[in-house]
Amino acid sequence: MVWTPPVKIQSSLDLAMIGNCSINALVDKMGSLVWCCLPRFDGEPVFHSILGTRGEEGDGAFSIELNGAVRSEQEYVPNTAIVRTRIFDDEGNAIEITDFCPRFMAKGRMFRPTAIVRRVRPLSGHPRIRVRCRPRFAWGQRVPDQTYGSNHLRWVGNGQTLRLTTNGSVTYVRNETPFLLDGPMSFYLGPDESLTDNPERLCRDFEESTEVQWRHWTRRLGLPLEYQEAVIRAAITLKLCTYEETGAIIAAATTSIPEASGTERNWDYRYCWIRDAFFVVRALNSLSEMETMENYLRYLNNIAAVTHGGHVQPLFGIGLEEKLVEEFVDLPGYRGNGPVRVGNQAYEHFQHDVYGQIVLGAAQAFFDKRMLHQPGLDDFRRLEQVGERAFAMHDQPDAGIWELRTRARVHTSSSLMCWAACDRLANIAQNFALEDRARYWRERAEKIHAVICERGWSEEKGAFVESFEGTDLDASLLLMAEVGFLPPKDPRFIATVDKIGAELRRGNHLFRYRAADDFGTPENAFNICTFWYIDALARIGRKEEAREIYETMLSCRNHVGLLSEDTTPSTGELWGNFPQTYSMVGIINGAMRLSAGWESVI
Repeated sequence: MVWTPPVKIQSSLDLAMIGNCSINALVDKMGSLVWCCLPRFDGEPVFHSILGTRGEEGDGAFSIELNGAVRSEQEYVPNTAIVRTRIFDDEGNAIEITDFCPRFMAKGRMFRPTAIVRRVRPLSGHPRIRVRCRPRFAWGQRVPDQTYGSNHLRWVGNGQTLRLTTNGSVTYVRNETPFLLDGPMSFYLGPDESLTDNPERLCRDFEESTEVQWRHWTRRLGLPLEYQEAVIRAAITLKLCTYEETGAIIAAATTSIPEASGTERNWDYRYCWIRDAFFVVRALNSLSEMETMENYLRYLNNIAAVTHGGHVQPLFGIGLEEKLVEEFVDLPGYRGNGPVRVGNQAYEHFQHDVYGQIVLGAAQAFFDKRMLHQPGLDDFRRLEQVGERAFAMHDQPDAGIWELRTRARVHTSSSLMCWAACDRLANIAQNFALEDRARYWRERAEKIHAVICERGWSEEKGAFVESFEGTDLDASLLLMAEVGFLPPKDPRFIATVDKIGAELRRGNHLFRYRAADDFGTPENAFNICTFWYIDALARIGRKEEAREIYETMLSCRNHVGLLSEDTTPSTGELWGNFPQTYSMVGIINGAMRLSAGWESVI
C-alpha cells in the first residue's frame, strides 16, 4: 500500500488548546501538536510549526497521520480540557486521537506535570498510521540529538531533555515508518523520567482522573441559564491560561500571530499583563470560581512588595521577571507573516491604568467571606501605596491601554482607572470602618472624576474622547459604566456609546480606534472591544441589539469554541494571538449580562 499524505484541511486558527495550568499546547484539526512551550508557557517552543519552520515539512510538530486521510472531526470531551480528534479516509478506515495534559488531585495536592498524553485507537477498518514526533529546540534552529530504549525515545539538547514513552513500536516511531494500528496506543511526552507503570494503563488512568477533575471543577461554576456551553468552554480556557505555581495569568498562549496579514502587528502575549489578568479574575469571579483570584492575589502582592508604591510596569513574566527584552527569531511566521517576536517591549512602558487594575483586581477579596485567606489592614495599606501612585499619575501622559510605542498622551481610560483605584480604596476603608481613610480616598476620587469630566469630554464630539483635549474616539471609554464612573443612563455615557458605535463599528464588530498608530490604520476589529460594546448597549437598554451582536461573536468562534484577539469584519476570519483571554472573558461577560434568569424556568 502506497503511503498517502493526509489532506490539509486546517483553516484560520482551527486549533484546540490542552493544558493543566503548568503548560499548554495547541492541536490542529488533523490531530497534530503544532505549538507547545516548555518547561512553562513562556519557554522556548519544542513544537512551533504554527509559526513555520526553517527545516523540512513536519519539523516542530508531533503528528499522528492516517494514510489517505480526507476529513476530520474534533471536539472537547464535554466540560473538560480533553480533546478528541477523529480522522477518516475514503475507504472506511478511521482513528481517534485523544490529547490532554494530566491534571488531578494526588496525595493531597494538584498533580500537573509538564507532560502531554496522546492516545490513539482504531475506530473502523484497518487504519495505517505514521507517527512523526519532531521536537526542535532554540526556536527551531536546533535539531536535538536522539537516543532510544526499549519503550522510549529521548531528545537531548539546549539544556533540556524530552522523553516519549509508548507501548507502541519505538522503531516505527523513530524511523517514522507507517504501520497498521491494531489496538490502542499511548504516548507520554514529558521530562526524562521513567514511568511507574505500563504506558497504556498509566495514560488511560491519567485520562480518567483528568476528566473527573475537570468535570468537578466545572460543576462548581455558577452558570447563567443561557449560553452555558460557550461559557463553560471560555471558563476552562481561561483556567488553562493561569500558571498556578505563581498565580500569574497569561494574555494568550502564543506569540506573533498577527492582528492582520502583512501588518507586522506581531506580539508576544505569553506574559502576565496586570490589565488582562484583572478582567480574567473578574469574569471567573462572576461564575463563583474563586481559586484563580486567590492565586492571582499572591502574584499581585509580590508585585506590590517590590514596587513599594512606585512605578509599576504593565506586564511581568509569569515568574515575576521584569525585563522581557523583545527580540526577533528566525522563523517564517504564521502563514508567512513575520516577524516572530520573543519578549515584549511594553514592559518599558508607562501605562497608568495599571494602578487601577491592581486595586480592582484585589478589591473583591476584602468583601468576600468565602476567601480562605482574608486580606487585612496590612494588605489595605499596601494597596494604599498603589492608590497614591494612581492619584499622582491620573493627569500625566502615558502609552495608554493600547500600548502606543512612539506617542504619549494623557489617556482618558488611564485616568478612568486611576479614579477606580481611589474609589475602591474608599470602599475598602469604609469596610474596615476607617472613616478618615475613606474620606481621604473619596475626596481624591472626586478630584479625578472632575478632571475627567472637564478634560476628557469633547463638546465638539459630544462624547468622551481618548485623550484629554483630544478629538479621537476609543472603545476603552465603554468601560465607564462597568467600573461605575457614570450611571449607564447618564446622557454623557449614552452619547459616547452612540458616537463610538457610529465611528468604530463595522457590521457587528468594533475597532478599538480608527486613527493611525505606529503601524498605520488598524485593519481588523478587536474582539474585546466588541464585547465591551455589547455590555454597554445592554446597560443602556438596547438589549436585543446587544444580543444580536453577541450571537455574531459566538458564530466567529472556531470549531471548538475558542476565539483569538481580532476578527476580520467582512469574513469573520480570526487573527491575533490565540486563544486570547480578553476574548474569552467577553464570552462570559456577555452571557452573564444577556441571559435570562433561572427564575424564568424553575
